[in-house]
Amino acid sequence: MRALFSAVFLVFVSGLSAAAQMAVGFGGVPHDPTQQIEVTSDSLRVDQTTGNAVFSGNVIVIQGDLRMAAEEISVIYAETDGAQQIREVVATGGVMMTRGQDAAEGDRADYSVTDSLVVVSGNVLITQGRTTVAGDRLNIDLTTGNGTVEGRVRTVLQPEE
Repeated sequence: MRALFSAVFLVFVSGLSAAAQMAVGFGGVPHDPTQQIEVTSDSLRVDQTTGNAVFSGNVIVIQGDLRMAAEEISVIYAETDGAQQIREVVATGGVMMTRGQDAAEGDRADYSVTDSLVVVSGNVLITQGRTTVAGDRLNIDLTTGNGTVEGRVRTVLQPEE
């Protein structure tokens, strides 16, 4: 009981700071960014000069075990060795991202495909089993599965029944 109280107290104290941080794992195993990316949406706009694409309406993006849903998702390309490669995926509007049993919600998500990094911002809520963590920003390294929650961090720890 004393250990549980200490853990709850430490989480409470860490949430007092405006610049609080909390480490969060996401997905548990390394993500493979070389897998194909599948996108489904209600509409698609393509900029012919850049090749960038904007998917709108009930957008769902799947890459392996990583899934992202939002109202709008932009796919930004870069030229690498003469070939167009997806560099970044930007999601806005009710963003939901899942990987395995973990889920994260926010207003916006920026996924750097080349770096395997995701930043979820704005009203962030992470759910991992019975535990929830909320904050201003979630940084996820998909290579390691490690993440950090920043800002006003709040958490709910559910004791085992």
